[in-house]
Amino acid sequence: MPALLPTQFTGTVTWLGRVIDSEETLRAEGLNSAELTFAGIDGECHGGLTRPSCVRTKAQYPKGTEIRNVRQLSVLSAEELALIASEMGLDEMNPAWMGASMVIEGIPDFSHVPPSSRLQVPSGASITIDMENRPCIYPGREIEKDRPGFGPAFKPAAKNRRGVTAWVEREGSIAVGDIVTLHIPDQPLWAHFGDVRT
Repeated sequence: MPALLPTQFTGTVTWLGRVIDSEETLRAEGLNSAELTFAGIDGECHGGLTRPSCVRTKAQYPKGTEIRNVRQLSVLSAEELALIASEMGLDEMNPAWMGASMVIEGIPDFSHVPPSSRLQVPSGASITIDMENRPCIYPGREIEKDRPGFGPAFKPAAKNRRGVTAWVEREGSIAVGDIVTLHIPDQPLWAHFGDVRT
């Protein structure tokens, strides 16, 4: 019996990008298309099969420990970007400011789709969602460069709207305009989730 269920929820890829050097800037460069490889998007500084552990996994590993890279991609929702912009008082939210790999329009409550869900495009390429991404100060710094005075408002406005991190499960091409289909794990929510969440 299949462990992953195709859903009726689909979206459209409205933006693709990559961050070349996050030490220099989080700002992504836009792309019309990309090849998704097992290491992520070519030239993306977050790519690779492994990565050093960071603040996201500080409760599990000392900083810098080599771990599997399940943060190859940063995937955002067009609808959630619009909500962030509105709350900040901006007319739009440029995905490049957030270091986005991909923006998808059409899947509701996108930042909270279940971990281990898949997003698949017509080429067969498929990415696996690791977990919700968390807002940080770095996009605010990029926003501040273009829209002075607005940067500090990013982190609170982006709470629960920062999209997800993901990794490539099946290689293939992806392009702006592609339709993505959401597949979710066939399992109930863990009954004790409320007991451990802070």
